[in-house]
Formats: sequence, structure tokens, C-alpha cells
Amino acid sequence: MRSVYILEKDQPFSLDATLSCGQVFRWEKTGSLWTGVSDGKLIRVRQSGRKLEYSGCDENYLEHLFHLDFDLEAAFGSFCVDDHISEAVERNRGLRIMRQDPWECLLSYICAQNTGIPNIRRMLEKMSAMSGERIISGEAGGYAFPAAENLSRCCDSDVKVCSTGYRSGYICRTSAIVAEDPGWSESIRSLTYPEARKVLMKFPGVGRKVADCVLLFGFQFYEAFPVDVWIRRIMNDLYGTRRSEGPLQVAEYDRIADFGREHFGRYAGYAQEYLFAGRQ
Repeated sequence: MRSVYILEKDQPFSLDATLSCGQVFRWEKTGSLWTGVSDGKLIRVRQSGRKLEYSGCDENYLEHLFHLDFDLEAAFGSFCVDDHISEAVERNRGLRIMRQDPWECLLSYICAQNTGIPNIRRMLEKMSAMSGERIISGEAGGYAFPAAENLSRCCDSDVKVCSTGYRSGYICRTSAIVAEDPGWSESIRSLTYPEARKVLMKFPGVGRKVADCVLLFGFQFYEAFPVDVWIRRIMNDLYGTRRSEGPLQVAEYDRIADFGREHFGRYAGYAQEYLFAGRQ
């Protein structure tokens, strides 16, 4: 570990809370050291109080990736509007929403449907080994995330070998769309949140929740409020959103997400992450 980043005293950051909350899938912890792949870089980082020791990227990228230039205390003041969210923040204070690459985020959350983190990680690692570039950093190695152009050249059966199951068709078709439109992410970034969600939901395999996750983690639309079974339960139990029986339906999803935006304001997505992280 060669480089050191000193955190601002008035800006909380928890590396553990940030990397273990389920927003990213290609990071692993050994002892106090986290290792992950981001933007074709094999990054290692550990935290000791206000000090981050890191390697594999420069300071600007570290600050960008972990959202360290964001005024998290000001955001707390905006969305900590009741005791429930305030308690969740205190349990995981310093959790920051990372700035993920939009393509990596899109593919990751297509894979994340109806499965757990070990399976998501397995899919992403297999696709990276199949189509990503090899990265060597010191004695360690890994694979960069596969470019859309590379994955678009693979057929459905190639991708299915990567444990993707029914998602393989979504992955192949979405890769082809992204490969044909290099400006797709900047186009989405220029839209309003409702417009951006409509565009993303035209991609194969992208429904409301996947679109909201990608907008929150990949595009920094902090009003996005992804709803899954955990958030549904939390919002029903803590905030009295009306429960429907059976699987989460579109009307209930929208009702919970709209309540989240109205109740928590412009940083509703941050509130969602803290509620999710504090669910145990």
C-alpha cells in the first residue's frame, strides 16, 4: 500500500459499510484489506480512522469512486426526517453511494435479478474472465469488466456458460444495443429522472427495480428509490405503506417509491440505502 488519502474531519466515511451494503459485487475483504476491480483497475484499499491506504488508482479516482467529494453531512440534514432513518444512519454512518461505471452497473443489475450476491459475483467473474482484459497488479491479477463490444460478439450459449441462466438473452441483446451507441450513457445523464427511467426500461431485462438501481448507483439520480422485498417490508413496517398480498406488483412498487421520494426528498436513494443496510 503506497498511497494515503486523509479524510476530511467533518465528512464521515465507512469503507466497510460502503462495500458490504450490496451496491457493488466485485469487492472482497481479506483481513482489513478490500480488493476490487473498477474501471479496468485492480484496487486495494484499507481504512484506519481518517486514513485510507490504497493502491491501483490515483487519488482523483479514489475520491470519485467512493464519492468522497460529496457533502454527506448536508445530505443527512436533508433526508434524516424521522427517528427510523436517523437510527439507520447512526448504525451505518459513513456509508456512501459509490459512483459506478454506468455500463458495469447496468450489466451487474441485470444479473442481480432474482438471486443472491454469491451468484451475481459468479456471473460477473465468469463473464469478465471470458471477455474482459487481464489485469496484473504486483503479484495479484484479475479481469477487467467486459466491454459491451466484447460481450456483443458472444452468442447466447457463450454467455449462458457463465451461469447467467435466463438472463443470457437480456445480456446479449443489451450488450449489442450499448455497443452500437457509444453515447448512450451521456444521453441518459442529460435527462430528468422520469425520462431516464423510461429510456432504461427499454433495454432488455430492465424493469423498474433494475432501472432505479442503475440510475442511483451508475448515474447519481439520488431521487431513485429501488424497492425489493426488503425495502417493501421495511416501508410497510416502519412507515405504514399499504401492503398487498403476494409478489411485489407495479402499483405497489410505484406507491412505495413515490412515498420514499416525497418523504425523504432529493436524497431518497441515500435514505433507501441506509434503511436497507440497517435491515438486520
